[in-house]
Amino acid sequence: MNKQLILKELQQIINPEHILIDEHLKNHTYTKLGGKADFFVTPANVEEVQELIRYANKTDIPFTLLGNGSNVIVRDGGIRGIVLSLKRFLDIRREGNKVVAESGARIIDASRFALSENLTGLEFACGIPGTVGGALYMNAGAYGGEVKDCLESALIVDSRGDVHRLAAEDFDLDYRTSNIAEKGYIVLEATFSLEAGEYEDIKAIMDDLTYKRESKQPLEYPSCGSVFKRPPGYFAGKLIQDSDLQGKGIGGAEVSTKHAGFIVNKSNATATEYISVIEMVQKTVKAKFDVELEREVRILGEDETLTDKNRVNSSKCP
Repeated sequence: MNKQLILKELQQIINPEHILIDEHLKNHTYTKLGGKADFFVTPANVEEVQELIRYANKTDIPFTLLGNGSNVIVRDGGIRGIVLSLKRFLDIRREGNKVVAESGARIIDASRFALSENLTGLEFACGIPGTVGGALYMNAGAYGGEVKDCLESALIVDSRGDVHRLAAEDFDLDYRTSNIAEKGYIVLEATFSLEAGEYEDIKAIMDDLTYKRESKQPLEYPSCGSVFKRPPGYFAGKLIQDSDLQGKGIGGAEVSTKHAGFIVNKSNATATEYISVIEMVQKTVKAKFDVELEREVRILGEDETLTDKNRVNSSKCP
C-alpha cells in the first residue's frame, strides 16, 4: 500500500484539508525539535477520532497521539504512520460548578475560564502550558495542586474506537502519572469539579503563580518544560544545580542557567543533542549524589538513521 492510497483512504474519514503529509513535527513541539510525521491529522469531532482508530487497527498503520507538544521530545527521524492531534477540540464550558474542557484546549485556558466564572480550584494550572488531555495523561501539577485534586470524570475513546465516560479514580492518577498510556485511552474531554469563589481572590492567586513562573523559568528559549520528576526527598533542579551543570550542554542544547530543571534549545539544537543532555544530567547526578532522575518528559519517534528503513513508502504498508 502506498502513501497516496493511504491518503485517499484517510480523506474518506476526515476533511482532506485536515491531513498533512510529511509534516515537520518541530512545528508542533515546544522544544522546536522533531522530524516528520508520515501523516499529521487533525480530526474535527469524536466520530472522526473513532474512525481513525478503527482504520489504523484494520490496516496496522502505526498510530500516535500528540498533544500540543509541551511535554514531549520528538526524535529527529520523526514518527511513522498517523500522528493524531486534537488541536480542534477546544471547547470549554460551564456546567453548574464544573468546568468541562475538551482535550485540545490548553489547561491554562481552562484555568482562565474558571476565573471568569468565579470558580476556584484550577488556579494551580494557570502556568501549565499543556493541553487538558496532556494534563490528565500526566496528572499535571504545579505549586501544590494537581489534576487529580479537581478531576471528576473524563470522556475517552479506547483502543477499539469505543467511547466511555470514566470517573477520576479509574485513571490511577499519581505523581506525574496515570494509566492512560497503558490502557490505550485517548482523552476527549475532562470535567473538573470546582467551587464558587471570589473573582479578586482567585485572580490574586493566579497573578502570584504567574509571576513566580515567569521570574524563575527560562521562557525565552524553546524547551519541554520541567524535564525530570521530583525524586523522593530531593528537588531535581537543586541536584542539577549542585552538580555544576547549569550552562553545560551538547550542540545547541544546554541546561538552563535560569532554572536547572529545564533544558533549553538555545541554538538550533537537534533532538539527539537535547536527549544527550538529558542523559548527561542523569549520569552526572547519579555519579555525584547516587540519585536516579526519572524523566517527566516523553520521548517519541525514531532516530534519523532509521527513517528510510521504517518510513511508510511506495511499496509496503507498515
